[in-house]
Amino acid sequence: MSRKDKIVLIPERNLSLEYIERRLDVLDRRLDSIDSIVTVLGERVMKQPLTLELTCPSCGQIIEIGIMGNQKQRG
Repeated sequence: MSRKDKIVLIPERNLSLEYIERRLDVLDRRLDSIDSIVTVLGERVMKQPLTLELTCPSCGQIIEIGIMGNQKQRG
Protein backbone atom coordinates (compact mmCIF):
# COMPACT_ATOMS: atom_id res chain seq x y z
CA MET A 1 0.00 0.00 0.00
CA SER A 2 1.51 3.34 -0.99
CA ARG A 3 1.71 6.35 1.30
CA LYS A 4 -0.94 8.17 -0.76
CA ASP A 5 -3.45 5.42 -0.02
CA LYS A 6 -3.11 6.02 3.74
CA ILE A 7 -4.04 9.71 3.62
CA VAL A 8 -7.49 10.38 5.01
CA LEU A 9 -9.14 13.67 4.24
CA ILE A 10 -11.12 15.26 7.04
CA PRO A 11 -13.76 17.76 6.06
CA GLU A 12 -13.35 21.23 7.53
CA ARG A 13 -15.20 21.84 10.77
CA ASN A 14 -16.16 25.12 12.27
CA LEU A 15 -14.40 24.92 15.61
CA SER A 16 -15.38 27.43 18.22
CA LEU A 17 -12.78 29.23 20.28
CA GLU A 18 -14.21 27.66 23.46
CA TYR A 19 -13.77 24.16 22.03
CA ILE A 20 -10.16 24.84 21.10
CA GLU A 21 -9.48 26.33 24.55
CA ARG A 22 -10.95 23.24 26.25
CA ARG A 23 -8.83 20.93 24.13
CA LEU A 24 -5.70 22.95 24.88
CA ASP A 25 -6.49 22.85 28.60
CA VAL A 26 -6.84 19.06 28.48
CA LEU A 27 -3.54 18.79 26.62
CA ASP A 28 -1.88 21.11 29.15
CA ARG A 29 -3.10 18.99 32.08
CA ARG A 30 -1.85 15.80 30.41
CA LEU A 31 1.56 17.33 29.77
CA ASP A 32 1.72 18.48 33.41
CA SER A 33 0.95 14.93 34.55
CA ILE A 34 3.66 13.49 32.32
CA ASP A 35 6.12 16.10 33.61
CA SER A 36 5.30 15.18 37.21
CA ILE A 37 5.78 11.47 36.55
CA VAL A 38 9.14 12.00 34.82
CA THR A 39 10.30 14.30 37.64
CA VAL A 40 9.40 11.78 40.36
CA LEU A 41 11.09 8.98 38.43
CA GLY A 42 14.23 11.06 38.01
CA GLU A 43 14.30 11.89 41.71
CA ARG A 44 13.99 8.22 42.64
CA VAL A 45 16.82 7.23 40.32
CA MET A 46 19.07 10.01 41.60
CA LYS A 47 18.64 8.87 45.22
CA GLN A 48 20.55 5.65 44.64
CA PRO A 49 23.54 4.54 42.60
CA LEU A 50 22.83 3.00 39.22
CA THR A 51 25.12 0.56 37.41
CA LEU A 52 24.88 -0.27 33.72
CA GLU A 53 26.67 -3.28 32.25
CA LEU A 54 27.13 -3.28 28.50
CA THR A 55 28.83 -5.84 26.28
CA CYS A 56 31.03 -4.53 23.50
CA PRO A 57 29.71 -5.91 20.20
CA SER A 58 33.24 -6.00 18.71
CA CYS A 59 35.34 -7.70 21.38
CA GLY A 60 32.73 -9.03 23.82
CA GLN A 61 34.29 -7.23 26.79
CA ILE A 62 31.88 -6.18 29.55
CA ILE A 63 31.84 -2.44 30.19
CA GLU A 64 30.49 -1.29 33.56
CA ILE A 65 29.24 2.28 33.93
CA GLY A 66 28.40 3.61 37.38
CA ILE A 67 26.10 6.59 37.75
CA MET A 68 25.93 8.29 41.11
CA GLY A 69 23.11 10.58 42.17
CA ASN A 70 23.64 14.08 43.46
CA GLN A 71 21.93 13.39 46.79
CA LYS A 72 23.78 11.98 49.78
CA GLN A 73 22.55 8.69 51.16
CA ARG A 74 21.18 8.77 54.70
CA GLY A 75 22.20 6.47 57.44
